[in-house]
Amino acid sequence: MTNQCEVLPQLREAYKDYFMIGAAVNKWSIEAEASLLTEHYNSLTAENEMKFERLHPQEQQYDFEVPDKMIAFTKEHGMSMRGHTLVWHNQTPAWVFQGDSGHPADPQTLLMRMKSHIHTVAGRYAGQLYAWDVVNEAVSDKEEEFLRPSPWLDILGESFIARAFEYAHEADPKAQLFYNDYNECVPEKREKIYKLVKSLKERGAPIHGVGLQAHWNLDFPSTDDIRRAIERYASLDMLLHVTELDVSMFAHDDTRTDLTAPTEAMLEKQAERYTQIFSLFKEYSAHIKSVTFWGVSDRYTWLDGFPVRGRKNWPFVFDVEQQPKQSFWNLIDVARS
Repeated sequence: MTNQCEVLPQLREAYKDYFMIGAAVNKWSIEAEASLLTEHYNSLTAENEMKFERLHPQEQQYDFEVPDKMIAFTKEHGMSMRGHTLVWHNQTPAWVFQGDSGHPADPQTLLMRMKSHIHTVAGRYAGQLYAWDVVNEAVSDKEEEFLRPSPWLDILGESFIARAFEYAHEADPKAQLFYNDYNECVPEKREKIYKLVKSLKERGAPIHGVGLQAHWNLDFPSTDDIRRAIERYASLDMLLHVTELDVSMFAHDDTRTDLTAPTEAMLEKQAERYTQIFSLFKEYSAHIKSVTFWGVSDRYTWLDGFPVRGRKNWPFVFDVEQQPKQSFWNLIDVARS
């Protein structure tokens, strides 16, 4: 075990020979956790500020203030940035899908709006972001469905996915373009994601990689399923980015709300889990080029109150005081081993 009295090593430096270390940020965390960000991370992702509803709330209105500040921050501190996300069924304003007299938009109108949005957003940041999550969560979790029902699919059909990649490539030819999804290691969904990405590649769509969201917990998914997913996607000769990593302290069926801090047993198990996960990432670093935590420290996580209202979670390697947990030291040990 690493001696915790030594000078704190930097995560980004420890993994510099393997992959980038990223964090999702918002307009609060990029200021409140700036020191932690600049010390340990070399890639940022906007948690929500680049999503359709934030950037483009009305057809003739864009708001780039916060993303512009984030990109300025990365440039000032020699960091890189991933774009998230251009096309998603969620957090897209209703006007995008509306036509005249309350009817749904016709295919031509919706396609024009998609193209205009992608060209405006990806075009604005062309050459400044190294990757984009172009299409997010289009695959269904339901066993009998391939693609998730959404206005994009209802109006445009499956072709909306390939079109989004084409428009993103037109807007920023140098950016790496990713399909991004969760439950990416569940065997049934893994095969559907594989099928989608394979079909896009065979059609000549400009897709470069698969984003593994990696919203995992202390027990799920198994390391065997993570390994199988990495190998399955890599077999398509795709880049892999771990895009939204967190390790929840709670299993899916755990509804406890009485904890005010993680127990020692939970912290130990989380540290073991991070060791297993990053050992796999390091083993497959020929394919995995970026690993992004979906947050910075336990001070804030989207898992606070989700899926159990009023419950605090502690999914990261830095605690609520922004101090390293045993999980952090285990990651350093993995990098050095």
